[in-house]
Amino acid sequence: MKSLETKAIEIARLMEDGKGKDVVLIDVHELNSWTDYFVIATVTSSAHWQGLYKQVKEYIKENDLEVHVTNRKSPDGDDWNLIDLGPVVVHLMSETARNFYDLEKLWHAGKTIDFHE
Repeated sequence: MKSLETKAIEIARLMEDGKGKDVVLIDVHELNSWTDYFVIATVTSSAHWQGLYKQVKEYIKENDLEVHVTNRKSPDGDDWNLIDLGPVVVHLMSETARNFYDLEKLWHAGKTIDFHE
């Protein structure tokens, strides 16, 4: 069985393979009680988000995960979309939203994981 970190790394790679920009994986398990990893990626459109979400849905079917919450943070759904898989939370954000919310800075105490190895 794959570890949670391995699953998070694979999801980050999926986001990058799906042309998500500036994908970052942060281990936040020591900073909160509700999730272990954040995957953050910049998307260019609603269609781009939908394509990445489809890839996540296919991945979770094969890897003992489930979607707990899918949430859109803006009325049109293009600024910040969150996919809560329990131990892994995927943040798909427009460039504007990503710069504004700056999750990497907010969660700077977490450990950034190099998933390119």
